[in-house]
This record gives sequence, structure tokens and C-alpha cells, in this order.
Amino acid sequence: MTQTAPAPASLVGGGDQPNLYIGGKWVAPHSTKRLEVFSPATGEKVGSAPDADSVDVDAAVKAARESFDSGVWRSKSPAERAAVLRRAAELINERTADITGLVSAEMGASPTDVATLQQIAGTGVLNAYADAVDAYEWEEKRTGLFGETIVTREAVGVVGAITAWNVPLFLLCNKLGPSLGAGCSIVIKPAPETPLDANLLAEIFTEAGVPEGVISVVTGGLEAGQALVEHPEVDKITFTGSTAAGRHIASRCGELLKRCSLEMGGKSAAIVLEDVDLPSSIHMLVFSGLLNAGQACVAQTRVLVPRSRHDEIVDAMIETAKTFTPGVPSDPEAKMGPIITDKQRAKIEGYIEKGKAEGATAVLEGGRPEGLDSGYFVAPTIFTGVTNDMTIAREEIFGPVISVIAYDTVDEAIAIANKSDYGLAGSVWTTDIDRGVEIAKQVRTGTYGINWYAIDPASPFGGFKTSGIGRENGREGLESYLEHKAILMPMGYSSQT
Repeated sequence: MTQTAPAPASLVGGGDQPNLYIGGKWVAPHSTKRLEVFSPATGEKVGSAPDADSVDVDAAVKAARESFDSGVWRSKSPAERAAVLRRAAELINERTADITGLVSAEMGASPTDVATLQQIAGTGVLNAYADAVDAYEWEEKRTGLFGETIVTREAVGVVGAITAWNVPLFLLCNKLGPSLGAGCSIVIKPAPETPLDANLLAEIFTEAGVPEGVISVVTGGLEAGQALVEHPEVDKITFTGSTAAGRHIASRCGELLKRCSLEMGGKSAAIVLEDVDLPSSIHMLVFSGLLNAGQACVAQTRVLVPRSRHDEIVDAMIETAKTFTPGVPSDPEAKMGPIITDKQRAKIEGYIEKGKAEGATAVLEGGRPEGLDSGYFVAPTIFTGVTNDMTIAREEIFGPVISVIAYDTVDEAIAIANKSDYGLAGSVWTTDIDRGVEIAKQVRTGTYGINWYAIDPASPFGGFKTSGIGRENGREGLESYLEHKAILMPMGYSSQT
């Protein structure tokens, strides 16, 4: 049996978190196993958390189900729920130092990267979801074959949210925002590599006004994730992570007739046109491939360049990539953080060797930088001579590796961009914006940028093909947590009379 336990003395900066946050209370876990968390930048232990088992997950889901069925949250007005989301965003900003310090300790990113790639993005989606909740048409009247019908939108129920480790703060906000905005109760299962910040964020949402029982966090690994997907009282799974894991989750949700939305991998192509203004574009072009040390599903890691300007563009890319110097979070000169684990670093290095073995040329091969032996660092690598059928052009490396592919015509470039199992993001680089829009409409991806790439919090984000199912952000993201109900009025009835 789980027992109510005292809160940790502090969640700031990591530390050992002995208990689970179940339904707004600290609860002693059933599991005796622990997740040990080490900084990928220094190798030092930064904390630990319970490795929850199926019994712990069951307790969290039961708390969520009870709170949902009671109506304590879903019966609040949309305006009230939106106000709580906005207040949570304010509290996150008020606790910037605490949050960036904790996330930086977990994943090794600099406080600046955490602030720009995660906190600004995370609070942005919370405010955008609040706007969507306020603007949404929760009830409407339609006239059809049988007369008047009332169409309502209602919360889907209990949500199980499984997140990845690469941008944990942002991903948590992008699950909490729409689920809470819709009126759902939620059980969060953060990645085992970055479990600590989820508890702090859950406490912030509780402080913002989310009632007891609505939010739970089950830190854990495979057992906890499987238990959450399989639990009969979970109505929807929302997942961000690898395509392989997403396929398995989709299969189980299909068998269980459980709703799911999946945001998975990418192998995005940046199409550079002949008219590109290279001096103004080169930094953003390279950054789009190397952001978060390449550990981003939207990273523009296939750079398609016109053969007529190939050498010029590659030379500029090399010089720019050299400025992305790896370093620990405390180093003000560092421009790139570590790889999350030694296993992932070895996987990236294996892809680099595979690229050379298949005939590509590493015109920049960063390798393991000197003086950073305690962490899992890899400096940027750029390949030329890449063809679209090579492994490094087809598979998601999730590291700072960019493949340059030459093309002769724009139609060929579009075909190369589309010849991928993935379809999450992409970009085009040109001085002709109208032409850029035309190209964007021909590339089969869920999001696209012209002369840069970003995820807009008010616009739909998600993938084509194996990059996922469903959309996050904006009205579309909110709708994925809702059910639609039609209430047929008596024949001949009219609310106008």
C-alpha cells in the first residue's frame, strides 16, 4: 500500500527524490528500485527518483480517474482552466533559476539553451493553449436532416503522457497544456534519463490552481511506461519519443481501442536555393541542424545544396560549425552541450563510421573534444558526397551530424526531401519568399520554415508518415484531447422559438 509521505526538502538542483507525486500528494512508492541520474556533461550524480512499477502506476491512474469522474477539474469553465495555464506559465518564469538549474543538471545543456529552447517555448505553448481554450467553440447548434442538434466538446478522460529526454521541460508543458486545457486528468511518465524536473513542474501546476488528484508523476522506465499504456482506466496516450517505441504504443492502443497521439522521429531536409543570401542565412542554417547537439526531432540534418554553389556553401557551413564548441553548462564560451548518455554517443560515432564506409566524405569530423573526458561530448561532423540512399541520410542519428546532398534542379531537391520515411519538419532558404512558399507546399512534412525553422506554439505541430499521428499546439492540439458529442433535439424543436 502506498502511504502519504513528506515532500522533499527541495526539488531545486536535483537531489534524491524519495517519493512519487501522486494526485497532488507525495506518496511513498511501492517499488524499491531507483533511477540514478548523472549529468551527461560531468558524469557526476545529480539526483535519483523512484523507478515506479505497475502498482505505482495503478495508484496514479486511480487518482486521475477519481478526480476526472468527480468533475473537480473538468467541470470548471474553460476560462477558469485557461487562467490556471497562464498562472502556471507565470510561476515557471518566476522560478527561472530553479527550473533552468535543474534541467541543466539533468541533461547537461547550458542555462541559456534551457531558457531559449525549453522555457520560452514551454511557457509559450501554455499561453497559446490558454488562448485556444478561450477562443474554442465548446458548444454549437447545427440544423440537419432531423432538425436541430447541439454539438458539444468534452474532455477525453484520463491521459497517460510519456515524454522524451531531449527537451523535457518543453515536452511536459506541451502535454500538460492541452490535457488540462481540455479538462482531462493526467499521469506523466517522464524519460528515465530526465525524471527530476517533472516533479517540480507538477508542483508548480498544483500551486497555479490544479485541484488535488488531477496531476500525477510516475518516474520510471519500461515497466512504468507499459503499465500506463496497458491500464484500462487510461483513455488516451500521448507520446513523444522514438519511432520504434511509438510503433509499439500505437499497436497496443489499436488493440485496446485507446486513443493516442504520437510525435516521433524526423530526418528533415533544408533546401538551399541558388539565390540564398548566404551571409545572412548560414548561422541559422547550421544551427537548425546542430541545435541541442543535434538531439532534436526537427533538426535539419539533410542540407540540400545546388551543385553550382556547393563548395561555397559547404565552406561556410564548416567555418560556422566550428564555432559550435562543446562545453559544460558553466562554461560561458560553450555553444553546444553533451550527448545524453555514453550509449547514445557510441551510436552517433557508429553512424559517422558508417557514413565513411558507405562513401561519404567527412569534411568536418569533430570527434570527442579534448578536455571534456568526464562527459559525453561529440563535436559537429559534416559529410559531403552524400546520396539520399545512404544510412546517414535515411536514419535519424540524433546527434550533431549533418549530411550535405547536392542537387541540379529544384524539382530534384523536392523529390530528395520527400524521399524519406519521415515527414516532421523542413525548411527552404531563398530570397524569393513566394517561391519558398510554393516549395513548402510540395514537401510532405507537418511543419516548414522559410529562411529559419521554429515550432510556433499557436500553430499545429506534428508529422506525416512515420513521424507521427495527430497534432500538438494551437486549436488542433487542444482538439486531440476532446471527444465530440451530438445531442439531437426533438423533431420540430427550435431554440429560436
